[in-house]
Amino acid sequence: MKIIIYGSQYGTTKQYAEELSRKTGINLKSYEDVKDINLYNTVIYVGALYAGGVLGMKRTLAKMSQCQGKKLIIATVGLADPIDTENTDSIKKSIKRQLPNDLYENAHIFHLRGGIDYSRLSFKHKTMMGLLYKKAVRLPEEKKTAEVKAMIETYNKKVDFIDFDNLTAIVNDI
Repeated sequence: MKIIIYGSQYGTTKQYAEELSRKTGINLKSYEDVKDINLYNTVIYVGALYAGGVLGMKRTLAKMSQCQGKKLIIATVGLADPIDTENTDSIKKSIKRQLPNDLYENAHIFHLRGGIDYSRLSFKHKTMMGLLYKKAVRLPEEKKTAEVKAMIETYNKKVDFIDFDNLTAIVNDI
């Protein structure tokens, strides 16, 4: 049995998960609604990148008792361009910190580019992004990662980088 589980705060990750479900016919659930992850032999986790982690992934996948014979696909959704290897290396390090080693070593990891609409952010997230922005613009140019540059470029704007064609590699892997 297969399942697509998603962790989305403002909707772009959910859009990717819904499209992936439509393309594959696999049932879809929010990470908050998953009761027993061990019922599934293939788990596709589509998660938004927030504060150095993947939303809901650690809590959800910690319930996975065995990874032997199971397939785990993780797709992250963030603002920075996944073509930049510096960015994807940073994301992989974050994922590795969130997962037991056996899960991480067997996971198929993909990266998707999402979007942001500052007008929809909660007060807490607007404040956090404002503080990050102020810190980011003061960094010397050589210390600005792709993720930091993307945050600076998109600060206080509405941007949408969603491209459902990027789901093809995930569909093929499933």
